[in-house]
Amino acid sequence: MRAIIYRRFGPADEVLELVDLPTPEPAAGEVLVALRASGVNPSDVKLRAGARPGATMDWEFIVPHSDGAGEIVAVGDGVSASRVGERVWIWNGQWRRQMGTGAEMVALPADQVVRLPDGTGFLEGACLGIPAMTAWATVLGDGPVEGKTVLVTGGAGTVGRYAIQIARLAGARVITTVSGPEKAAHAGPADHVINYREEDVAARVLDLTGGRGADRIVEVDFGANLDATVRMIAEGGTIATYASAGRMTPELPFYPLMFRNVRVWMALIYLLDPETRRRGEADLSRWMERGDLDHAVAEVHALSETAAAHRAVEAGGKLGSVVIEL
Repeated sequence: MRAIIYRRFGPADEVLELVDLPTPEPAAGEVLVALRASGVNPSDVKLRAGARPGATMDWEFIVPHSDGAGEIVAVGDGVSASRVGERVWIWNGQWRRQMGTGAEMVALPADQVVRLPDGTGFLEGACLGIPAMTAWATVLGDGPVEGKTVLVTGGAGTVGRYAIQIARLAGARVITTVSGPEKAAHAGPADHVINYREEDVAARVLDLTGGRGADRIVEVDFGANLDATVRMIAEGGTIATYASAGRMTPELPFYPLMFRNVRVWMALIYLLDPETRRRGEADLSRWMERGDLDHAVAEVHALSETAAAHRAVEAGGKLGSVVIEL
């Protein structure tokens, strides 16, 4: 099978190679998936560059990427043969593993391979594992949000755009932040959109909520936005954050947050407990079956163009996910 690999960390054009590898065999409890698409996420790019905290090269080579979609073509012992032919999407394809989804085939534990509704294409299915599940978890992973005000920072991002949709589907009032008109249009159906380059975000959120603040903040850059967050989080509110690129080691204003009884959750989608993940999979599946979830694919590349796909993710500014089509 064809696969993209890297043997050391470094720039995409220097370390990514297109090679032929043996087709894997599914072990007991596993399925073999013929991949049709592989999602390229910022975490994949940072790991390949050696820039992700704790990154180590534990194998002779790594096949990158955690997300993907395709069809089950074989099953190992203990997995029902009825799953052969099933359209699926994948999560944690390369988390603590050598072999990710940047290849024509991947063998994975059966519970990491989720049925893809017929109305959702493979390219869109490759956007679900990290972006959509991170959005679901940070909005709904610890309880309902119906009737609450949810602020999604960075609403035009891959996670933010899903988070807006999910919060609305769950009955929340949604406020989001963007950097300009084009991103406002891309972000989707928020109740209120704030251009953070032109407005004081905290002041606007407080105005929109009658001084109460946001009950939940789905935060794309915890450290960079922390000063505003302290001003606009409601008493008893939750900050669910999944990144802090602007200030990677922020100083936490403990007492201002404590005296509002605020919960702070640093959400890592790779480590969701099985019960919570199953709830997320069920919600996403239900919304996709009904046609309620809109996906944004910004760029599609061939497997041989994986380095270009990585560069596109590194450059930022894209409106949607970058996907490899196999």
